[in-house]
Amino acid sequence: METFIAILAIALGIVGIIGSIAPGLPGPPMSWLGMLALYIWGSGTNAAHEPMSTTFLLVWLGIVIVISILDYIVPAYFTKITGGSKYGGWGAIAGLFLGLIYPPVGMILGSLIGAFVAELLFAGKDTATSLKSAFGAFLGFLFGTGLKLTVSAVMLFYLVVYAF
Repeated sequence: METFIAILAIALGIVGIIGSIAPGLPGPPMSWLGMLALYIWGSGTNAAHEPMSTTFLLVWLGIVIVISILDYIVPAYFTKITGGSKYGGWGAIAGLFLGLIYPPVGMILGSLIGAFVAELLFAGKDTATSLKSAFGAFLGFLFGTGLKLTVSAVMLFYLVVYAF
């Protein structure tokens, strides 16, 4: 049973990393669920032979909540400081979904092109302003994805440490 829980927890950590990049999957929350599974059903210890503590688990829950909130705020902030509108943010998300056909390049270019087209067509901005706004939306997307990816990767590291 211990081996099954360890494999399940690590699988959730891997799904968390995938979810940090792919839209639709909640990346860091999935990784945290792996930590929760190890905490509840696992009996693994770290290198110092200490079991996972409740404080450790709750601190990571707080980090996951903050990162999940920032995932919505950061792209909007980057778009706003580069002169973009809400249309740029929505266009970046739409382009990201369309770009899933050819990941990861399609996701990156789709996000950038989607924000540019949305700013140009729906916000009525000129080409230079639309490009600047699209770049801001794109940077916000990259920054938010980077935060989620980093948090999920660190949690996967701890999953491996406590599982084996």
